[in-house]
Amino acid sequence: MGRIDDLIKNGKLIVMDGAMGTELEKRGYNVSDALWSAKFLSENPDAIAAIHRDYMEAGANVITCCSYQATIPGFVEAGYSEEEAEALIRKSIEIVKETREQWWKESGEKKGAEYPVVAGDIGPYGAYLADGSEYSGSYDLTKDEYKDFHRKRIEILKDAGAEIFAVETCPKLAEAEAVGELLEEMGCDFWASFTFKTPTKISDGTDIEEVAKTMSKFSHLKAIGVNCTPPEIVSDIILNYRKYTEVPVCVYPNSGEVYDGINKVWNGAPDGKSYVDRAKDWERAGAGFIGGCCRTSPDDIKAVAELRDKGFKQIKI
Repeated sequence: MGRIDDLIKNGKLIVMDGAMGTELEKRGYNVSDALWSAKFLSENPDAIAAIHRDYMEAGANVITCCSYQATIPGFVEAGYSEEEAEALIRKSIEIVKETREQWWKESGEKKGAEYPVVAGDIGPYGAYLADGSEYSGSYDLTKDEYKDFHRKRIEILKDAGAEIFAVETCPKLAEAEAVGELLEEMGCDFWASFTFKTPTKISDGTDIEEVAKTMSKFSHLKAIGVNCTPPEIVSDIILNYRKYTEVPVCVYPNSGEVYDGINKVWNGAPDGKSYVDRAKDWERAGAGFIGGCCRTSPDDIKAVAELRDKGFKQIKI
């Protein structure tokens, strides 16, 4: 039994953290790079630590390390040695753990907060490709190739102290299943979160029923869900998951803002709904974990944490 089980058992909404890459961008850092936020593990780890701390202060129960795009091949292609790449992946967990200890001593324990769980981030093969294919699934590897690609990063993060793994932004069921098998073999708890193109189909076209039934066979799966997807379809995705699995549902979609490619600015959600208003709908639909992905902020997570602290109710289906 891991620490995440204690959070699940107490019956409260589990609050995940929010964006890292777009939050760095908001704070004036240039993330236009194949390594995306992972380059700051080398260039400016303090910037990463500051964002982790802000999410802890906001009330997040789970803090995910900055290893989404941190892969050994990706670092090597950027000019790092394999040893340097491994050290940077390890550092992603160490930053969270060190920040957690400092925050706990200075703030968290005094205000009676929950001690956060540290998650190791496993982005898909499509994130390494850095061509947007985590939203299309336009790549095909064998099961063994997926395992070979992900194994070393998982081993490093586990050894460094990851308490659960985020298998996230998955466009392909085959890849998520392969990573799930690896984590099961290693005895590691994890959640699996997919990108969706409709409320019933993930990015590669696989039906949500198959996704739910395939992933629910893993004893170490603690949640299944959706991230980095427009928030408008998330309530329907939650309801659809709940038709096919008893595993808790996790949701951390994008903010709902729309990117204007001509003027290179983000504009507010077209329907004007705030993130916390959407989160109320998600908790009513039955989400057990709620956080945020692109363009969400510590303020958004603070608002979700306030929902948790008030208690939440799920609807029956």
